[in-house]
Amino acid sequence: MRSEIINKKSPLLTDRISFLALSFRDVLLYFVAKSYSSFITGFRFLSPKYLEWTSYIRARRIYYFAVKNIPAYKDYIKDKEIKKWKDIPFTDKDSYIKKYPTEQRCFDGKIPSTHIAIDESSGSTGTPFNWVRSLRERRESHAFISYFSTFCFGKKPWLTINAFSMGAWATGVNMGIALQRNGIVKNTGPDIGKILHTLEFFGTSHNYLICGYPPFLKQLYDYAKENNFPWEKYSISALVGGEGMSEGLRDYLLPGFKKVFSGYGATDLEIGIGGETPLSVAIRRLARENPEVRKVLFGEDSRLPMIFQYNPLMHYIEVSDNRELIFTITRKSVLSPRIRYNIHDEGGISRYDQMREKLKSLGYYIDELTKGEENKNLTFPFMWIYGRRDFTISIMGANIYPEDIEQCLYADKELAKITRSFCQSVLEGKNATVRPAFYFEITETPTDDLKKKFAESILEKLILLNSDFREAWHEYAETLKPEIYLFSLGEGPFKNDGSKIKQSRMIKS
Repeated sequence: MRSEIINKKSPLLTDRISFLALSFRDVLLYFVAKSYSSFITGFRFLSPKYLEWTSYIRARRIYYFAVKNIPAYKDYIKDKEIKKWKDIPFTDKDSYIKKYPTEQRCFDGKIPSTHIAIDESSGSTGTPFNWVRSLRERRESHAFISYFSTFCFGKKPWLTINAFSMGAWATGVNMGIALQRNGIVKNTGPDIGKILHTLEFFGTSHNYLICGYPPFLKQLYDYAKENNFPWEKYSISALVGGEGMSEGLRDYLLPGFKKVFSGYGATDLEIGIGGETPLSVAIRRLARENPEVRKVLFGEDSRLPMIFQYNPLMHYIEVSDNRELIFTITRKSVLSPRIRYNIHDEGGISRYDQMREKLKSLGYYIDELTKGEENKNLTFPFMWIYGRRDFTISIMGANIYPEDIEQCLYADKELAKITRSFCQSVLEGKNATVRPAFYFEITETPTDDLKKKFAESILEKLILLNSDFREAWHEYAETLKPEIYLFSLGEGPFKNDGSKIKQSRMIKS
């Protein structure tokens, strides 16, 4: 039984004893994490309950470390009444990052003059931010990404084509460095011509792993097919990240890719927080096919979340009262610690054994779900992500999420094939009436017939998919009937997407 009682400024005796025990375990962990084989083998001996406990103790330890060594954090909590862990206030961009200078959020209030890298966030929710990283914290993150990739894609050598945007952005540069541990890497960025030239140049004898944002991988695959590139002669897998991916998009990509897995991270925190595994994907696809499974595992929500497994010795994750995930990076190597940090992603968490028992109650055995896979299941905990609250629109009590529109889109293969991007907004008309509006960037010339086809297909599938929308539709059909707008490539609200790292999913009214 873990203790929630906490001393605001210095560790309790029980904490000191626990931290001393952790210091010995940290030495053992250092040697366990030296290679992929020892990492996988070592974690098989740790029970899910122990992983949960030690994750929490590591979080308490980093809290006291921050109170003592981080000037901004010391000031942040000085007027707060803290008697137990749950009293420790959340941090986020508005309450903490914007309030204090970067130096004050670092160890001893300084940015070291060497071995420091600065990442810039994409600015998808507003102004881009700069984030400082120490060499050690980057190496630890790179190692976990490398191990996760090996677990999912195998030990057989592959040639990585890194199609993430390069430059100051965290994902592109760090993915390139991390995957050099696994083999050859070519950093092309999101350049279709360079990627296809690379495939032609090195030929079909290699196994390829292409990394990039999900919409770009679709764009690349579509372009290759439309231009008669001999894609089917190559052995290509995909590692995507940076934004959510529906199972419909995975289905769309899988004929051309041997495997498609996604990673989860946030520049606010770090890349490589979690990753899809064969097991997490199997559970997600099971939940897609069986609404009862989705309900038992994830609760009353019509959306199908993305499901990842994460290393609890690197991150302690909690769920707030409004279902937002709260992250504490538990490593002292982090130059600018994040304590109970909220990036406002909705979701949930579950220990491995808890997930196993829920599945068993539904008649499914967790080991059977991955029976044909090369590796045994990792007993890491699960987290699931619905998406960022900032991108949600609400009308007549019905929340409509970008994930809803993406699922509707990929349920119609004809429409999915010609769609490059989409976004949504709330339109206000006469007498302050509002209705949802969906915008689609398509590769064909927009016509009235095509607009009608989008309108009928999206509305029909949205009613089936989103229970809140379905209920509201019965009472407010005229108000909830969406406006559909079609645009050619690079036009309308999509005209600036070419200069952005990620596609926008929201038009601010």
